[in-house]
This record gives sequence, C-alpha cells and structure tokens, in this order.
Amino acid sequence: MNSRGKVTIQNLPTGVRGLDEILGGGLPEFSFNIIAGAPGCGKTTLAHQIMFSNASPERPALFFTILGEPALKMLRYQQQFEFFDNEKLNDSIRYINLSELALAGRLDEVLDAIRKEVEAVNPSVVVVDSFRAMTRESSVSSTDMDLQGIIQRLAVFLTTWQATTFLIGEYSDEERRNNPVFTVADGLIWLTQPVERNSVVRKLQIVKMRGQASVPGLHTFRITNDGLEAFPRTFGLSYSTAVTRTARRLGFGNTELDAMLGGGIPEGDSVLVAGPSGSGKSLLGSNFIAEGLRVGESGVIAMFEERPEYYLGRAESLGMQFERPLAEGKLKIIYLRPLDLSVDEAVHEIVEAVKTTGAKRLVIDSLAGLEMALAPGFRTDFRESLYRMMATLTRLGVTTLSTVEVQESFTAFPFSTYSISFLADDILRLRYVSIDGELRKVMVVVKMRGGGHSNELREFQITNTGIQIGERIRGYSALISGIPESDPPAENHT
Repeated sequence: MNSRGKVTIQNLPTGVRGLDEILGGGLPEFSFNIIAGAPGCGKTTLAHQIMFSNASPERPALFFTILGEPALKMLRYQQQFEFFDNEKLNDSIRYINLSELALAGRLDEVLDAIRKEVEAVNPSVVVVDSFRAMTRESSVSSTDMDLQGIIQRLAVFLTTWQATTFLIGEYSDEERRNNPVFTVADGLIWLTQPVERNSVVRKLQIVKMRGQASVPGLHTFRITNDGLEAFPRTFGLSYSTAVTRTARRLGFGNTELDAMLGGGIPEGDSVLVAGPSGSGKSLLGSNFIAEGLRVGESGVIAMFEERPEYYLGRAESLGMQFERPLAEGKLKIIYLRPLDLSVDEAVHEIVEAVKTTGAKRLVIDSLAGLEMALAPGFRTDFRESLYRMMATLTRLGVTTLSTVEVQESFTAFPFSTYSISFLADDILRLRYVSIDGELRKVMVVVKMRGGGHSNELREFQITNTGIQIGERIRGYSALISGIPESDPPAENHT
C-alpha cells in the first residue's frame, strides 16, 4: 500500500532499450499480456528478451511451446543475441513442449499441464508460444465463448500464482475488434513491419496496458545483435526537465563572423546555415565544433552524407584536429545513412550522444541527407518531424547548427526547400553572385531572435586555412538576386 491506501504495482524491466519508457516505467508485475503481430515481426525475440532480463534461480521462468518452433531450433537462433545467457538455462529458465496435446485439440489437458508445471516451479514469468495456434486447432469444436472461458481461467490461475504472463500469437489488425482474448488481457503489445516502397520499418504499439499511462502511438524499433531496440516518440526525455537558457553566446572562432552575429550564437538556439552546394556550409559546422572544443565544450556531429573518415581528413587539412577529442570522448560523430531510418531513431541516437558527451554544440549535416536516409513513409511528414526534433534538442539546451542545401534561384532568395525557417532561431544564408564575370560567395545573417546582428552582405572565400570574410560589397545593387548590377556613378553637381 502507498500513503493514499492504494495498492502499489511494481514494474518489471523489459531489458529492451527504450521499451520501459514507452510502457510508462516497465511491465506491471503479475500482469497477463499478449504479444501479437504478423510472422517475422519479432514477437518471440521480444518475449525471450523480457524473460532473460527477469529470470533468476529464485524467480525462474517457464517457456511453454504449444505449436511454435521446437525448443532446440528456437534456442539455436535466440542464442545469437547478446541478451541470451546460456547459464540461465535449466536453473532459471525451463522449456516445456506441449505440442502433442495441442495437436490433439485437448485444450483442458494443455491447461492442466501448464497448471502442474507452474505449481511445481512457482515461476515469476510464464511465456506461452503460440497460444493463438492452439486456439485455431480447437476452433472447429469450440465456440468463442468456450475459448474466452479457457483464456480467462488461465489468466486467473497465473495471476493467482503471481506470475507475469505473455501469450504470443499471430493476429491480424481486424481481430483487435472482436477477438475475446484481447478483452481478458491486461496488456497488448502489437508489432508490425509494414513495407513502404522498398523499405521495411518495424513498429510497435502499446494498444492496452492496465494500471499505467503508456506513451500512445506507433514507435519504431529495430532488431540488432542486442535484440530489440525501441525508439520512443518522447525521444528519451519523458522524465527530463528543460535546461535553463543563459545569455551566453557561442562563437565560431572567426572574428568577423562572430561580429556579424552580434558576438556569436545565443546558447541553446537552433541555427540554420542555408546555401548551395560547395558554398561552405559543412565547413562552418566544423568551425563551430572546433571552436567549442578549443574552449572546453564537447560536441556532436550527426552526418547523413559524407563518410566520417573523409570529413575528418578534410577538417585536418584545414587545421582542425578532431582525432584526440574523439578518443577522449569530448566529440562524437554519428554516421547514419540507411534508407529505412525513422526520425525517432535518428533523434534517439543524437539525444543519446548529446547526453553521453555532455555536448554543448551539435551539428546536423545535412537536413537533406537526413530526409534521404528516412523510409518513404517518414518523408511525407518531414516538416512536422523536424519540428519535433528541434523541440527535443531545445529541451536539452544544446546549441544546434543544421545545414540545408538550397537550389540557387536568380528570381528568389530561399532559405530551405522545406519551408522550415520558422523552426530556426537564427539563419545564416550563403549564396553565389556573379560580379564582373566571376562567381563569388557572399553571406548574410538573415535572422537572429536573440538580439542584434549585422545586415551587411559580406563576401567570403574558402582558403587553405578556412573561411576568410571580406568587407561589405559596395557599388552594386540587387546582390541577393545573384545577378547584381553596378550602381550608377554619382552625379557631379558642381
């Protein structure tokens, strides 16, 4: 009992990175749960991961095979995952095959066999795989009410013995509405792997979880050598508070540029560096990180285009040494280029890196590369995803510089191809202009919410030592069009 006289429900850890947060703290102890979904979506692996995370000699687990894979075949594959602990077999985890009784359609005998094993072992975790197959075998002679009664008896019995139970079954989406088993269950975890053009993105949903507030909606997950890894839509910040912003400004280590920015980027801001290919966007990002490292601020670089070794080589050629900070853990480079990435997964990796390094500065290079790395379904709402991503990073208090490539137009002055300028606190625009038969680079601070800034169009060059910013370009009009015209000579009124 707690101080208000209510029963306290303990939560069991799932052993799945990110899933406890989605569940609202973990799995309610002694709950009766169903892990459902189509074949191949990870149901059995999830059940094993939870079982190995909680089983011990004092609190053992029982895994009943009804009409699923034979235990030896199943273990052959499950032992490939890092969560598998061979020492837990027999002492902490036991496998019981009840397929012969199930094939004969004798449901009552199957339940009796489960009851006897539970009474003999007193397990803390019970898994039945696949209970769905057993009910299918019995459907010819049993009505829905019969099956619901059998499931109800099993749930009551296992709850009485204080076991946290998982039924694994292959169910279709249509069966959510009228299958009696879902009424009995305390928790329903639904796994899917929809195909989106040429990509497959695994998703999970906590359809039902009695007694606690789970995070609603679809969450993406992956199956790796570690097992399942879930990526909450809360980005790992459910229990975090926003960082208090300061009046401090973060510089680029370039005197002229920092002066144009009114002393630097206000700490905690989201900065958008927009420009065409080859205009120096990535280089500015490198300068931003390098200056932070120089003054003792850790940084993170999230790359979606260039390979890290090439990036590091180019930075070194310009005098920026990143190898040592990488080795010391003061800098982390994230390289993400799959074509089935979800925004949640990308942001999760970035958030973890920022937390691990204690980063004050973050560079995302580039937003166009991030969009291309996403599965097609996530590209359709990319603008909304960026909004959630920027809001998350703002809560962390990290100052974020994002690069975005724009197609130069000689009739407009765009800031991005996504209409996302409202997401940025500050915008630095780079562009090419044609002057006297020569292609030149100019930059201008378009926007800065945190205070005053220069409005000058400044020419700059990329040299062997980095970016050199020149004086304001004078004597021309319509510079932002890319095709400026010489100002007419001043009239002499003498």
